[in-house]
Amino acid sequence: MASSLDDLTWLHGNIDVSDFNEKDSIAPVRRRTGRDPISAVKMLESLTAAVDNWAEAHHLSRSDAIRTLVELGLKVAPPALPPGHPLASDATRIEELAVHELEGLLDPALSEDERERRIRRLTDGPPEFSHERIDLPKHRT
Repeated sequence: MASSLDDLTWLHGNIDVSDFNEKDSIAPVRRRTGRDPISAVKMLESLTAAVDNWAEAHHLSRSDAIRTLVELGLKVAPPALPPGHPLASDATRIEELAVHELEGLLDPALSEDERERRIRRLTDGPPEFSHERIDLPKHRT
């Protein structure tokens, strides 16, 4: 222990800390390595095992396999719809389009009441399954 302290005594007077107080003490210190930042991913053990199996089959490291699988997933995933997009925010408009298409398919000889009943049954679904619908509010009993 004494030898390690003796080894450090040469530091006294050799360290220049004159600008220590001038730097922003809250600013994060990050070494410039020229490499991409590291991202940690938390996964279930079963998913980690599946990624490891895939990586081994493709002769890749786990890190390279995760990166490749994410890139592949992003290529095949549908693009995210912006919040103002009608399909993302306006279910009423979608229902109107469905009703318009259904009106064109129904027999024009049907009475107006029967046409409305059939369209409602197709857009709302059979009443027997209304409790299974996840897009409708649940009624408390």
